[in-house]
Amino acid sequence: MLAYSHMLRIDLPGPSIAGRMTEVRAACENARFGACNVLRIDQSEHGGSLTVRIAPGGVEPLSRLAAQGGRIGFRQTTAEDLSSAVQDNRQQLALLESHAHTLEELAAGKDLSISDRIALSHEQASVQQQLQALHATEATQQRQLDTNRLELDFRDRDIETGHGRIAEAAGDMLDQAAEGVADVLRMLGYGLPFLILAFPLALLWRWLWRRMSRRGNRG
Repeated sequence: MLAYSHMLRIDLPGPSIAGRMTEVRAACENARFGACNVLRIDQSEHGGSLTVRIAPGGVEPLSRLAAQGGRIGFRQTTAEDLSSAVQDNRQQLALLESHAHTLEELAAGKDLSISDRIALSHEQASVQQQLQALHATEATQQRQLDTNRLELDFRDRDIETGHGRIAEAAGDMLDQAAEGVADVLRMLGYGLPFLILAFPLALLWRWLWRRMSRRGNRG
């Protein structure tokens, strides 16, 4: 009891994205590759996405149609185990159906008071609502098991490539800047001891020079 989901990124030339999305949508709505329902459509200036629920056998051919003239840049497939959820839902259904049958038997009795019949009617209505909700959950779970969720994310490959180059260039600039700063710090580290030693020597030489100059002036 596995429910499969697929996510694909389709890299296409920008001008062809809108037309390709329309083509894929039509293929789904016309059941070209098997039972298929469109769940969501999003479109933007540089791309769009299309999410469908399709029969397992239609996942690959619809994906190939979406990627014609481009390439699949990313693909991910996941599976959700629904066995526990399905079993729990079935158990609740069995309990409620048994309870509903008991209520029907009680309602058939002729010795019930008016207040008891009113209370019984309210309980039957509540049970029916719960049964409807559980049957809806059962139908959803079965649909998830019988079909696959397929999300197609269309991207403008030219913009993707441009962004990649810019990011790469920016990364190189940062690396070079970091290396330059490191080199400067290393040079400072090497030269700092000499500067510390040279400063007092320079002061001493200046003092000696002044002293010698004063003696020369006196002579």
